[in-house]
Amino acid sequence: MLTAAAPTPRWRSCRFDALSVHELQYIYMVRQQVFCVEQRCAYLDVDGRDEAACHLAAWPGEQGMPLAYARLLDPGIKYAEPAIGRVLTFGAGRGTGLGRELVQRAVAQLVTAFPGQGIRLSAQSHLERFYAAQGFQAVGEGYFEDGIPHIEMCRPG
Repeated sequence: MLTAAAPTPRWRSCRFDALSVHELQYIYMVRQQVFCVEQRCAYLDVDGRDEAACHLAAWPGEQGMPLAYARLLDPGIKYAEPAIGRVLTFGAGRGTGLGRELVQRAVAQLVTAFPGQGIRLSAQSHLERFYAAQGFQAVGEGYFEDGIPHIEMCRPG
């Protein structure tokens, strides 16, 4: 639940071709800000999977970067299962519960689209408890991706 001070976002989930050029630009800007600038990590964020993805975002009332975002991938794009990736909260969305709502919406959307299948993600290790609270379980050993400790997690179908 959002706090009283946080803006009420407008949720939108759509495929790549349905994004406006402005929405796509803001998605790329927020992903670069969070994953490259804030985490001080140089990596290829635009990896060729965006065109095959569904993009779930909580947009602020005014034009601008999303307050929360996740990329949803169909089975077979990254893993055998449907996948959630590029999960972030930004700016006024942080600390409001918007991240939990984002993951809940992403899970619900994938469960509806792919009933009975598990959902997989690659979590930064410090977020393992956060994802475990959403029904995900660690799979295998931790590993480093782009210099950041990660753990693969799966939510049973």
